[in-house]
Amino acid sequence: MSAYLTSDIYQLSQRLGLMLKENGLIVGTAESCTGGWIAQAVTMVPGSSSWFDAGFVTYSNQSKVQQLGVDPNLIDQYGAVSDVVVEKMLIGVLTRTGANCSIATSGVAGPDGGTEDKPVGTVWIGVGHEIKGLMTRKFLFEGDRNSVRQQSVIESLSLMEHFLAQD
Repeated sequence: MSAYLTSDIYQLSQRLGLMLKENGLIVGTAESCTGGWIAQAVTMVPGSSSWFDAGFVTYSNQSKVQQLGVDPNLIDQYGAVSDVVVEKMLIGVLTRTGANCSIATSGVAGPDGGTEDKPVGTVWIGVGHEIKGLMTRKFLFEGDRNSVRQQSVIESLSLMEHFLAQD
């Protein structure tokens, strides 16, 4: 990872942490394709224990079901890389932790696993808040596996920041 992107992720994490702390909010994460990178990014920031509760790395479908309560029928019907599953991952964080905000990711980082409907680089990112509700966005990132994952982390942090800033 380039020093620029490391700095970018750290700055995003700092800004998000400040926003969460100032508003008395606590975030938790549910990550598939990012493999815990978002949780690692936010906990790089000193003082993050006051605004970060827990992170789930639910890489397999079974772990999404067992750890987050995602209905396996939804995974069968829509696939793990879908807005519906990411929404359920967000809800799983909110109901299973002390967090009142959540971030979730599920995607195809590659180099294999892509389909015509969900090519490599397809990532669903979701953010949630116990009062504001949930928001999901679909991204199609380019680059190798590391680049897709890195872009997913950056967009996740940015999306959470923008979501919380909305009235």
